Amino acid sequence: MTNPAALRAGQWAFIGLMLALMALFIELGSWQTIRLAEKEALIATVTERLHAAPLALPASGDWGDVEAFLYRPVSVEGRWLRDKTVLVFTSLMEPKAGPASGPGYWVLVPFERADRSVVFVNRGFVPEAEAGRFRAGEGITEEPVTVTGIALKPEAVGSFTPAPDTAEGIDWVTNPARLAALAGLDPATVAPFTIDLPQNPAGGLPQGGETVLDFPNNHLGYLLTWFGFAALVPPLLWFWLRRQRRGPETPAQKP
Repeated sequence: MTNPAALRAGQWAFIGLMLALMALFIELGSWQTIRLAEKEALIATVTERLHAAPLALPASGDWGDVEAFLYRPVSVEGRWLRDKTVLVFTSLMEPKAGPASGPGYWVLVPFERADRSVVFVNRGFVPEAEAGRFRAGEGITEEPVTVTGIALKPEAVGSFTPAPDTAEGIDWVTNPARLAALAGLDPATVAPFTIDLPQNPAGGLPQGGETVLDFPNNHLGYLLTWFGFAALVPPLLWFWLRRQRRGPETPAQKP
């Protein structure tokens, strides 16, 4: 025989569980609302910075908070260390500035300034078949020049990131600390960001202007999902309570 008191206790426990789930869904939806606002603010800031006037990069001792330089044009004077060029593997699926695409490399060249600090400059994309001649420094001089490009933060190194190919001068992430070690430079002298060059007006390789800025923004979908789950709890709980008040259905008696 069913114990009515135990059944009532079980009903209250179920109601408490459903309300706790609804509170959790609301909390998750609220958190996604905050993340949505943060991501939209980031995208707006980056968009504004990309179209700002170039900022002259100060001496390495005056870098301070490097966040001030990220995602905006910066101008720097110095000379190419062409013999220390390294490559970063990539696969350019949707080119924006030229015809070259597919598997290939970013051409990263150390750029030494008067104070002996070094910034890795990404000259652009080259297909795999063309990588050798650009690693040898084709198309650049060791004479002093001024370059202007977009300052970018380092790519993260994960536990599954392969080690660099030191024999071929190839890495898998655009990370200044790793690139410095690969090029045989003192990491202490290397800027904690890189600079992407724009498209070369004359065209050709390396294919600049291919800066990849990816800020996935799926938070609206997530917050709608969590708030949707929260909105489902009251009607489901109402139907369940209504069913409980009716009691178990008595099967029809056979004549």
